[in-house]
Amino acid sequence: MKKRIAILLMTALCMGTFAGCGSNASSDVSDTTDSAEKTDTNVADTEESKNSEESAENKKLDTLNVYFVPSRDPEEIVTATEPLASLMQDELAGLGYDIGEVKISVGTTYEAVGEALTAGTADVGFIPGGTYVLYDDGADVILTATRDGLSKDSDNPADWNDGNPTEASDKQAVSYRALFIAGPSEKGQELADKVNSGEELTWEDLDSANWSVMSSSSPAGYIYPSLWMQDRYEKGITDLSSAVQADSYASAFARLASGQVDVLVTYADARRDYEENWTTEFGRSASIWEETNVIGVTDPIYNDTVCVSKTSSVMDDDLKAAIQTALINIAETEEGKQVISIYSHNGYEPAKSSDYDKEREAQKLIQELSAAN
Repeated sequence: MKKRIAILLMTALCMGTFAGCGSNASSDVSDTTDSAEKTDTNVADTEESKNSEESAENKKLDTLNVYFVPSRDPEEIVTATEPLASLMQDELAGLGYDIGEVKISVGTTYEAVGEALTAGTADVGFIPGGTYVLYDDGADVILTATRDGLSKDSDNPADWNDGNPTEASDKQAVSYRALFIAGPSEKGQELADKVNSGEELTWEDLDSANWSVMSSSSPAGYIYPSLWMQDRYEKGITDLSSAVQADSYASAFARLASGQVDVLVTYADARRDYEENWTTEFGRSASIWEETNVIGVTDPIYNDTVCVSKTSSVMDDDLKAAIQTALINIAETEEGKQVISIYSHNGYEPAKSSDYDKEREAQKLIQELSAAN
């Protein structure tokens, strides 16, 4: 029917145009203008009718409750994410849902948001991977946040050791790596030479070095490196003969540069952050890319999640898919990017539960470490 109306409108426009061909110039302009105005009115009426029909077909929801974790000051988060409400309403309207109100809330703790998802008082939650796996009985992961990727992302440590800087990539990444970085000390170079020649490091190799690690709650500076060791040697950081805890990555790199430690564990782009310090503050003459080598690469550490509640009274597979699409679309707009930048998110990609299996192992390790202490 709509197609027939459109055809009739086009026919009417053509008829009006051709009807003026035998008249004088002034009459031609007048007739054409009148016909065009009538056609525009009819088209507008048709579009309004179409939008009305689409709205009538949309599913109506009074409220969609969206929760954020308090990783920043709650008032700052509320202010930054306020535009998300109308953005989600607009996107979801085009995907079949008229939402009366998108209510933005910030939980008092990370756990409070996980509990809200489990209870169904939160329909959607922006939460870290660690929080998700603790509450996955009550939450489904639908999206993983993306961040700027790197020019290198190989499982093979030798691939990182070409002497060239690791650069930022235009490609977005849903995860990041933790790296084992050997320094310019004699032991550090010895381990690097073995890796770069294609030899597998033994536990004795690792245990013979002096290590710098971060606190036991650090994913890149402790937890994932421990998982890497357990997978290969059935041992962990606590089994190393010499491992000191650094108070910051800056101090860890300073010790690596001075030879106080032979190896440190850190996030994959840390050398980019300390490239300048290496030759200024830390007093080295050659670049950090020439004097350090990667000797181990962990499994990917997945980024933050967007989850939906399994117990929400409004959530079903269709709404879940619509929210997933809506947030991906929003993140591709300038206004949307501004909103999600509060969490250093650049965009979103579809996620599945198994993406976070390593995070489940990490959480198990954290619980074991807590029990040991």
